[in-house]
Amino acid sequence: MNNRVYLNNGWEFSENYSEEMTTVSFDAKNLTSVRLPHTCKELPFHYFDESLYQMVSLYRKEFKAPKEWQDKCILLTLEGVAHESEVFFNGEKIGEHHCGYTAFTIDLSGKIKCGEDNVLAVKVDSRECNNIPPFGYVIDYMTYGGIYRDVYLEIKNPSYIKDIFLKSDLTKLPTKTLLAEVEIHNPKPEFSIVQYIREKNAGEYMLLGTKSLDLESNTTKLGHKVNDITLWSPENPTLYEIKTQLVKGEEILDEVIHSFGFRKAEFQKDGFYLNGKKYKIRGLNRHQSYPYVGYAMPKSMQVMDADVLKKELGLNAVRTSHYPQSHDFLNRCDEIGLLVFTEIPGWQHIGDEKWQEQAVINTEDMVKQYRNHTSIILWGVRINESQDNDAFYEKTNEAARRLDPTRPTAGVRAHKKSSLLEDVYTYNDFSHDGKASGCEPKKNVTSNMEKAYFISEYNGHMYPTKSFDWEEHRMEHAIRHANVLNAVAGYEDIAGSFGWCMADYNTHKDFGSGDRICYHGVLDMFRNPKMAADIYTCQQEETVHLSISSTMDIGEHPGCNRGNTWIFTNADSVKMYKNDRFIKEYSKSAKEYENLLHGPILIDDYIGNAIKEGENFAKKQAEEITYALNATALHGLSALPKKVIWIAIKMMLVYHMKPTQAVALYNKYIGDWGGTSTVYKFEAIKEGKVVKTVIKQPMTTVHLKANVSHTELCEDTTYDVAAVRITARDEFGNVLPFYQEPMVLETEGPIEILGSHIIALKGGMGGVYVKTTGMDGNAVLIIKDAQGIQQKVEFSIKKNGCNEL
Repeated sequence: MNNRVYLNNGWEFSENYSEEMTTVSFDAKNLTSVRLPHTCKELPFHYFDESLYQMVSLYRKEFKAPKEWQDKCILLTLEGVAHESEVFFNGEKIGEHHCGYTAFTIDLSGKIKCGEDNVLAVKVDSRECNNIPPFGYVIDYMTYGGIYRDVYLEIKNPSYIKDIFLKSDLTKLPTKTLLAEVEIHNPKPEFSIVQYIREKNAGEYMLLGTKSLDLESNTTKLGHKVNDITLWSPENPTLYEIKTQLVKGEEILDEVIHSFGFRKAEFQKDGFYLNGKKYKIRGLNRHQSYPYVGYAMPKSMQVMDADVLKKELGLNAVRTSHYPQSHDFLNRCDEIGLLVFTEIPGWQHIGDEKWQEQAVINTEDMVKQYRNHTSIILWGVRINESQDNDAFYEKTNEAARRLDPTRPTAGVRAHKKSSLLEDVYTYNDFSHDGKASGCEPKKNVTSNMEKAYFISEYNGHMYPTKSFDWEEHRMEHAIRHANVLNAVAGYEDIAGSFGWCMADYNTHKDFGSGDRICYHGVLDMFRNPKMAADIYTCQQEETVHLSISSTMDIGEHPGCNRGNTWIFTNADSVKMYKNDRFIKEYSKSAKEYENLLHGPILIDDYIGNAIKEGENFAKKQAEEITYALNATALHGLSALPKKVIWIAIKMMLVYHMKPTQAVALYNKYIGDWGGTSTVYKFEAIKEGKVVKTVIKQPMTTVHLKANVSHTELCEDTTYDVAAVRITARDEFGNVLPFYQEPMVLETEGPIEILGSHIIALKGGMGGVYVKTTGMDGNAVLIIKDAQGIQQKVEFSIKKNGCNEL
């Protein structure tokens, strides 16, 4: 029973609002035609003033309502309007909303003119001076503006299913019970509720049961024992479809289908348990923003972000910092088994009484709108990094627990020993500075050791890192992430951690690097991986990963010392070759990463048996020289271990070697400075077989690679967007980290480019988004650099039939 009609197309937009624009008689021919999702202002990639998107704008749509809608209940839903909005219908103000991150619904029944033209207008205030969360003080992320999520109508009978809350009862395993609370609009004694179940997109529905309405409470509670149910987990995210019908005899008055997973999530004092199994949460924080268009991206890009987190980075969790995010993103988390910690909008600041009242409303809206997402395991009911305010937070906790008693509450803090009204103490632990321990123990932070604890942020501003920073900076960034993950893994009573953050993001002038970007991500803004991403990718077992922290170019290091070079892999071992000579086979990481299943592996040998076999030295002398040269490569002349000093003295006194001989040996076997370039080869070994190879040698040709999210685009409820992640690589597939050349982007066919048609790669990486235009057919994106190197990406666009006006 498809009773949803989308209103994403055919809008007229003005950056300047006037009251007459909301009237029926207004002539909209001079306004700009747009489709939703839409940002009120497309922005440059960086170096812009955030005041550009702060405005009062107007969206207007005219549509003809079918005559068949007469006597129906018509519900209008706007899923995301940033940030304050007033809605007008046929010239009459019919509603308002005061949060840019939650949906709101308005009943148009009795107001809509069936068989005639209707005018829907939305006044959108995206200024940051509004007295609503998250505003009131500085904010470390841009908030953008516009109608940036779907808008739709639902055509219902006068009596319909208003709300459903699904729960699973697994307290008496192996018995599994589905619980449901169903709220009916305009209930009648002769009505009943019928529920069915089937595995998602598979087979026939099976009847669960039927129940008459509970007219006294207005909410009918149902319970069904279910057999042969597979529990939902990150490894096996099995979902079921629960079909709920409101019936009158044989007549179906309304029908709603929810995806649902059976699972039991618990935070205990010693960690997090899912279905009785202990998990260490390993996640990142995510902002829902993108280059150029801010928040305004359709379903395909929301799905892609979830897939990047789970399938590319190997994570099992995400925190939706610092606000509720798209249902398309959450639906995908449900489907792929990505655990979610979501929270109310805000950043440090707590406003006045009116502001706090809105925050409580935001809590209620968040819980009611998102509580059927299986992936959500925790409600964040404090303003991120705010100070204690017990009177305020008693209200947010009460709201969350009243509307969803099945999930615990938490609140992100930046201070220790805070007042703990929630079930879980979550803390932003930025104590690691590269030298200190990766994290603090639980007992140093929480105010109640009997409640659960995890780290909600780490790293981030402690070591901002650009994709085009020098090699040792990017390597240090990666190692800091490894250090924290290793420390957290060593504490049994820390439930896990969420690193800051998934991807770089645009921010206000008060933060970031002055260009309006916070370079805190393990990915750049286009979701290209920085070196730190390798640390996370190594922790999964689905695909074999192998990367090296260095280009192996000696001139990239101070004093031409190699310093620390790391192998990042989840293979059983890695064999290293130099100019086809076997050097060493590396296995499990060194003891400093003993808590990680696959920690970084330090390369400590560049010579192997080469000196022993290639020089006329005694065995002991060759071994000592090999040790001394490798140590020099790692530590440099100014920080040599004492053992190397003693070896040097021994070489001069016993073997009568001269310092110039040692220099010559270093240059021959390690330094490569000014001599013949060296080829390094690394082979990842899994179950005795070579499964991946990395070759490092001086490049001779540049290759452009386009990693495309999907090439079959679909015009469904609105336009589709494909992400094209562009990298410049050598002939062996290695990213060229200092390739900063301009790219010219051209299109053929029914697609267009979001943002600029001329871009520059940064750190050998960049990207572009292409958008469908409302037509089907074939299209091509052409990427050209200044040397004439080009890459073509072909797309096919199809139009699917859907209910829209």
